Amino acid sequence: MIAIIRMVFTPKYLAMSVAITGVMLFGLLLLSEFLFLEPYVIGHIPPGTEVGFILIVLISTLSGFVIPMNIYRIAMLQTSKTKMGRGLVGTIIGTAAGACGCGPVGFAIISTFGSVGSAASSFLTNYEIPIRIAAVCVLALTIYTTHRSLKTECSLE
Repeated sequence: MIAIIRMVFTPKYLAMSVAITGVMLFGLLLLSEFLFLEPYVIGHIPPGTEVGFILIVLISTLSGFVIPMNIYRIAMLQTSKTKMGRGLVGTIIGTAAGACGCGPVGFAIISTFGSVGSAASSFLTNYEIPIRIAAVCVLALTIYTTHRSLKTECSLE
């Protein structure tokens, strides 16, 4: 695993990883109402929401780790189009599941759909933590499969 990390995370991909982690963390914390921008920037973790905060940090970190690995893999496998898509699908699913922030934006969008939107909003509110845990699992599986793919395609042990 260390050999793959050293091979992939050159300064270019390391900077990409830090940028992705920062942008996702900022966006998810803002959507989940852990970060407020008005009247000034302040972060607040209400009692009982610590698990959600930790999961958001974990999803952002794992996404910042997975996406550059997959971009590196795509750059290496430009000839094989079928092998490239599998790693990105897991990344997109994991990120989307983690980004189902049920903040005011999510409620505003979902409420436009009437009673179906109300049911969806209720579902997302009740199962927010399990959905984020599933997102962490999907991202961990994506890291494993991308690592295994890079290991076999680069002939590393």
